[in-house]
Amino acid sequence: MRWPATRTANGLVGVATRSQRDPGRWRSTMMSVAVAAPLALLAVAALAVLLWAQQERIVFQPPGPPLPAAGDTRRLDFDTDDGERLFGYVVGDTVSPAGVLIAFHGNADLAVWQIPWAREVARRTGWVVFLAEYRGYGGATGKPTYAGSRRDASAANRAAAEFLGATPERTALFGHSLGSAIATELAVEIGPRALILQSPFSSAREMARIIVARPLDRLWALVSRVHFDTEARVATLDTPVWVAHGTRDFIIPVRMGREVHAAARIPGELLLVAGAGHNDLPDIAGESYWEWIERALR
Repeated sequence: MRWPATRTANGLVGVATRSQRDPGRWRSTMMSVAVAAPLALLAVAALAVLLWAQQERIVFQPPGPPLPAAGDTRRLDFDTDDGERLFGYVVGDTVSPAGVLIAFHGNADLAVWQIPWAREVARRTGWVVFLAEYRGYGGATGKPTYAGSRRDASAANRAAAEFLGATPERTALFGHSLGSAIATELAVEIGPRALILQSPFSSAREMARIIVARPLDRLWALVSRVHFDTEARVATLDTPVWVAHGTRDFIIPVRMGREVHAAARIPGELLLVAGAGHNDLPDIAGESYWEWIERALR
């Protein structure tokens, strides 16, 4: 389309600009832009506030009632240093255990659901397993937060020391999914005998790029209060770091498990289970999974 020619003051013929042809329409367009820009900024600011306020609801997703019963499994209650009342389940021989394995579950899981897994670990290894619960989960008091998860893990470790005789050299930590990050942060604090991670994520920021659509992941990075960084933490540990991951994990990609293992200062054994997803890794791996845990605790 050709714009109509216009004659300038010096007599030269040129092409009329859009504003010259229709000044009213041009002013209207510029006014629309002037109104839309602040509205867009307000929308971004509102989204930032929403992410800031709701981010821990994304990270922590405690299952609602009805809550399953633990049967005859021993329950151990303990308090955090900020006054929350938590508990955990003790599975295995507490008289003369080979060691104490403190286990942390995933974000939409419960400690009570891990009892069958813990029984198999205890039977095979002779270790007593302490399945720690988080605040706000399974009937425990409080609301789950990033800062709270660190307090919860520290409190679980103190309870294991007081009631189960755990010491750093006789303690191993296990974490699945979100629990892998919580276990890693506790490992930095206490320096356990071994750190065993199942389906770990490399960092909260990297997970945000998967959970939150681009380019909102950059906004997440600016407002995040959740600072899990397992990849960076394991690089500082003088503790063997064992990693297991399913190759068909569509929640936490297997590349993250590889990255965590590669970053470890003292890498343990990396178990990659072909065809396994996020929650069925022990079932798909079978005996090789349990042997992997036995070697980690040996």
